[in-house]
Amino acid sequence: MRRGFTLLSAIFLMVLVATLMVLAFSLSAQTKKQTGDIYMQEQAQLLGRSATEFALLAISGHDNGADCINRIDLRYPQGDPLYDINMTLYYIGNGLPAACNTLSNSIATNESNGTVIIDTFVSYTDPATDERVRFHRRTIQKP
Repeated sequence: MRRGFTLLSAIFLMVLVATLMVLAFSLSAQTKKQTGDIYMQEQAQLLGRSATEFALLAISGHDNGADCINRIDLRYPQGDPLYDINMTLYYIGNGLPAACNTLSNSIATNESNGTVIIDTFVSYTDPATDERVRFHRRTIQKP
């Protein structure tokens, strides 16, 4: 009788240890995925900020007398891009050229003339799962 009880205790202990190991493995795989997702999200946010600053630099270096920069498309990194960065620029002002994406062309104050709303979309595809995630940032700037 005592040997049978020991055998049952050993089987129960093995099943318990196996269950705990499967739980630990599952939790480890989930943590790895979450860490990768957080890294990719933070990278997309940083690229969105950098792209917005790049758009402001491009506007500052462009002569807006005849036309405007309406769209900027970038890919990062150069060789095998993971991130697609698309920026659409909308202008608010007075006397803007007809070629501009204009939200309002009747601003009365000189301080607000030439204001730009920049919609930045950063999208990336996870190469392992083909999961597509998109990050959006909208800023209003005076270049």
